[in-house]
Amino acid sequence: MTAITSPFAAIATHPWAYPALEVAHIVGIALLLGNLVALELRVWGLAPALPLAALARLCLGLSLAGFGLVAASGLLMFASQPGELLANRAFTLKMGLVMLAGVNAALFHSRGGLRRLDGTARLQTVLSLGLWLAVIICGRWIAYR
Repeated sequence: MTAITSPFAAIATHPWAYPALEVAHIVGIALLLGNLVALELRVWGLAPALPLAALARLCLGLSLAGFGLVAASGLLMFASQPGELLANRAFTLKMGLVMLAGVNAALFHSRGGLRRLDGTARLQTVLSLGLWLAVIICGRWIAYR
């Protein structure tokens, strides 16, 4: 009897498919995190000459594009080996941290953090950066768990 395998299982063994997805994932992370850091620094008062609304439109658009690339490449990598990843503590922690980062972002924007630029907004930007850095660290640990 032959085992039924996922059509995505070939991604993990293809000579360039999985590495290409990893590259796309890293590019997405750079777009996401780099633009968030630029915007968060502006929330903290750096570069006050830059209009916040225009910077936010640019940075948030690029961050969302980066997140889309991360999500798409991540889903394909996950689909190639779901059992192994679900059993990996670093992966499950990473997914929990991504969810917390999303909740933090939703709370930041729902309370008008970009209009207020108050202590709570600054605290949320620190939390955002910490969560995303922890996501990246967990992502690297996946290979070693």
